[in-house]
Amino acid sequence: MSIDQEFQINFYEKVLKKNPSYIDVIELLAGLYTQQGRVDDGLKMDRKLVRLMPENPNAHYNLACSLALKGRKADAVASLRQALDHGYDDFKWLKGDPDLKGLRDYPAFDAILKEIQEKGD
Repeated sequence: MSIDQEFQINFYEKVLKKNPSYIDVIELLAGLYTQQGRVDDGLKMDRKLVRLMPENPNAHYNLACSLALKGRKADAVASLRQALDHGYDDFKWLKGDPDLKGLRDYPAFDAILKEIQEKGD
């Protein structure tokens, strides 16, 4: 872990202890944790974001990514479906997102990609 990222994580963790519902900090920590290979911690933050912002498509999308990284394909696709249902529309990113690599051979993920294709991206 770089010193800068370690500093950021420590700083944001302290901020979060004082304000456990600080959405911007939760989002930042989720990303930092995942970048550092702390997928379980990132997943925890993504779940918290979905609880705090149940209608937010990006929160559901990021949860799908964390679940995919954990190898939880069915749960990842269900979260991805929620993201799409709530308006997620960055289909180009979705198709190439490295966090979703583990879903590439999963039929339910292929079905989502086909639906997107049929809608015309």
